[in-house]
Amino acid sequence: MVTAREAFEAKKLASKYGSVGKVAASYRTAGYKISENIDVDPGAKYNFIASKKGEKLVVKVYEKSSNVPLEVLDNLASAAKELEGKPLLVLYGGGPKLTGEVREKAKELGVSVRRLRM
Repeated sequence: MVTAREAFEAKKLASKYGSVGKVAASYRTAGYKISENIDVDPGAKYNFIASKKGEKLVVKVYEKSSNVPLEVLDNLASAAKELEGKPLLVLYGGGPKLTGEVREKAKELGVSVRRLRM
């Protein structure tokens, strides 16, 4: 169940940060606390940090309509290691594609991959 405060914060995130904010809003309504410094730059190593009861997710939102490059995984994994969190790559929409090579690399680096369509 979502509290009124969580719903308000989720709506604010979605309107302020676009697609990255929509992903952050979905984690906020799931009970996660979202970091204050959200980075919407596509070249950033990660976009935001979601934390809940000792679990810390370092989240990168990828929304380009192309194959996901290996460097995105490498950057995310290194940032998560520095921040002592679990790396999570969110593919936003139907455009981003994963090749077999990228899937293998994600498993190797311990990067979880989720697709979110809104």
